[in-house]
Amino acid sequence: MKTIAFFNNKGGVGKTSLVYHLAFMLGELGARVLCADLDPQANLSTMFVGEERLEAIFDDDAPGRTIRSCLDPILEGIGDILEARVEKSAISPNVALIVGDIALNDFEDRLSDSWTRTLAGDPAALRALTAFSRIVAEAANRWEADFAFIDVGPNLGALNRAALIAADYVVIPLAPDLFSLRGLRNLGPRLNDWRAGWQRRLDENVSVSYTLPYGRMLPLGYVVLQHAVRLDRPVRAHERWMERIPSTYHASVVGDDVSLLQAPLSDEASDPACLASIKNYRSLMPLAQDARKPMFLLRPADGALGAQQHAVASCYGDFETLAFRIADAAGHPLSSDVLRA
Repeated sequence: MKTIAFFNNKGGVGKTSLVYHLAFMLGELGARVLCADLDPQANLSTMFVGEERLEAIFDDDAPGRTIRSCLDPILEGIGDILEARVEKSAISPNVALIVGDIALNDFEDRLSDSWTRTLAGDPAALRALTAFSRIVAEAANRWEADFAFIDVGPNLGALNRAALIAADYVVIPLAPDLFSLRGLRNLGPRLNDWRAGWQRRLDENVSVSYTLPYGRMLPLGYVVLQHAVRLDRPVRAHERWMERIPSTYHASVVGDDVSLLQAPLSDEASDPACLASIKNYRSLMPLAQDARKPMFLLRPADGALGAQQHAVASCYGDFETLAFRIADAAGHPLSSDVLRA
């Protein structure tokens, strides 16, 4: 099982939509995917189950109903994590969710304090710091997932640091604009700091009764999202930013000396770290939201008529290609031993 976090400290790039669509495409291809909504905005949970079902979950008193309720014993100082309830998809038998919660922000201060106290060998701090990773790992094993996807908010705070500790890999969604480039320059060094900091804490806390996450946070690549296209080419306003993404990614996130790379990175098409460049299917998104299904599964009965069916097919192809690339890059290719009818 591979755990992949989708992370960008710049919001509004289409990150949550990417997680949602990629999870269901992998489900289409036979892989089992558990999504964990660790963004306090809980947008992934809203897309997944709808507001009516989400309200019922929030009003429920059952233990583990949301990611926040799994943390109750830690926050109350009376125990450890609770088992997360897995919300099964009504669309695909291969996709499930750990529901998010705006109250997750309550955990931020505890995590910030725990990061320091863990170096002193505080067992309660270590339990708090590894709570997300252990909740996701247990639920993913119970769900028999091939992939666990972690959706996090657009910030560099303690909440996301604890979420990223759970990740084997990190995919960075980007928009072709100035702020995504600036965000990349901040994000790469921060990932390196978190990875090194967690390694120090692993070295100090080797004797515990539960499995500690490795906290690899290895950059898997980036996905360029939401650019406008005319005649299959990005509009000029975005094109110049797209051309600058590859060198910025390699210098700031991977740590490559761009001047020493064998192949020039003139644009994302020449960059092997670019997992995909996804068009903005703006005419399909409202239909998908109403139907509560991925854009590539829309049918005429959902209102996708005429030329929109061509867009649906194109969208399916884009996400299918991306799903295979991410599975391959994560070392869990969609071969006969993974695919399930």
